[in-house]
Amino acid sequence: MKLQNIETLAEASFQQAQLYNDKTAFIFNKKKLSYRKLNEFSNQVANALINENIKPNSRITFLGKDSLYSYEILFGSVKAKTVFTPINWRLTYDEILFIITNGESEIIFVEHEFLPIIEKLNEELVNTLKIIVINNQDSKYTDYLDWRSDQSILKPDAVYDTNDIVVQIYTSGTTGRPKGVQIGNYTFFQLLNGMRDRGDLWVDLNSEDKLLLSLPIFHIGGMWWTLQGFLSGSTGILIDAFIAWKVLELIEQHKITKVGMVPSMIQFSLLEPSIKKIDVSSVNSFLYGGSPISPDLLKQAMKIFKCDFFQMYGMTETGNMAVCLRPKDHQKKSDQILKSAGKPLPGVEIQIVDVEGNIVTPSSIGEIWIKSPSNMVGYWKNEQANDEVLVDGWIRSGDAGYLDEDGYLFICDRIKDMIIYAGENIYPAEIENILSLHKCIKEVAVIGIPDEKWGEIVKAFVVTKEDSSLINKTILVNFLKGKIADFKIPKSFSFIDALPRNSSGKILKTELKKPFWKNQERLVN
Repeated sequence: MKLQNIETLAEASFQQAQLYNDKTAFIFNKKKLSYRKLNEFSNQVANALINENIKPNSRITFLGKDSLYSYEILFGSVKAKTVFTPINWRLTYDEILFIITNGESEIIFVEHEFLPIIEKLNEELVNTLKIIVINNQDSKYTDYLDWRSDQSILKPDAVYDTNDIVVQIYTSGTTGRPKGVQIGNYTFFQLLNGMRDRGDLWVDLNSEDKLLLSLPIFHIGGMWWTLQGFLSGSTGILIDAFIAWKVLELIEQHKITKVGMVPSMIQFSLLEPSIKKIDVSSVNSFLYGGSPISPDLLKQAMKIFKCDFFQMYGMTETGNMAVCLRPKDHQKKSDQILKSAGKPLPGVEIQIVDVEGNIVTPSSIGEIWIKSPSNMVGYWKNEQANDEVLVDGWIRSGDAGYLDEDGYLFICDRIKDMIIYAGENIYPAEIENILSLHKCIKEVAVIGIPDEKWGEIVKAFVVTKEDSSLINKTILVNFLKGKIADFKIPKSFSFIDALPRNSSGKILKTELKKPFWKNQERLVN
């Protein structure tokens, strides 16, 4: 459903409350939240933020797992014209501190489970005016429900624009520092509205749908999918952590019609013994993306779910999806087609560019550039990154690939060395920078290697100093713990005499990768 003449999240909330009133917008555990109540609660959040004298375009931080409260706060933030900044709760103290301080966050909403992290960094939060705790159990902090409930349920007096920045999502950086991707209202409207104007219904989201919301709010894919469901008038089933057997039970219990997962989630679901007896016949559309998927795993999923499958390719900087492999292509069951990311969506342009900036011929490999009506506004206070990635309305993806004669996009490698572990983006430079601080390490190189379960896992090659014979994996794992998120810590270490280099001294990671990728048709897994 297309909302008439509305292209802002704030106005969408007001209109959906009128259209759907007491219909359930979200279900979390056994609790339900209607469109009307979500609108009222988010109005209260907005009015509370305004009464705190938080100015438009200020950043507010959310550190917590997905729940009904997370989307109350998101909608309240956009209604107050502040910028909602969710943080991956799996990150470490240092990573979280950087995001909060870089974003100059003025209000922090934190789930009680993660309060110790905020307490630890509290002295360094020079811009933060208030910490508000969800599920609070400590009287010295402001309780979220108390803070919200004192406010008016009437909508705030504000004017909204499609170009307003509403969300800032941090992505890992190639230099080890995350970058704040600024996302405007338009990101959540223009692409799909333009497709509908062309008669392309894509997955045909509608008010009869029930959506599985298995991807977190701090990922663009999770937030985007949740908000598209909201804009269609559907009911979203939220989870706070992916547990395969629980997710399968939710599909059967709620008769979920549309599912979104990353490939590792699909694999865990298919390995769950209950998959053989759970009724998944209600599912009519299955969306997947975040990392490449093997044709065998995809065929298994298609056999179990017997529904339309959609593969999506995009990035935070493109406002989520830009390319899609449609059901008709999945039905061909051609391994070659199933390895494709699909074709650009209507309104999206893709070009393949060589190192000199020239567009290459079909089937020639180069860097994938993307121009979409959903492209980000730009990186927050990072002009160098903007200059490197934004070129005349195009996003330089950092992925290497090619377009075939029929316009299908194939991903071959990652120019920026990024590793995708279970849908999480990991940059080797971040890990290398920290490992190089160890007193026994002379130099280090980190790569991703294929893994059947996780897609890719992290591997480190270490050259030690002459007097460092006692160093081992356990010592290095313990050294990394607390400095980076656990999922970024290498699963294996190889201790070698020297790293391979070219004549210019550049480390040849392709040589390090060769033994692990030699039987793979592409250098992403």
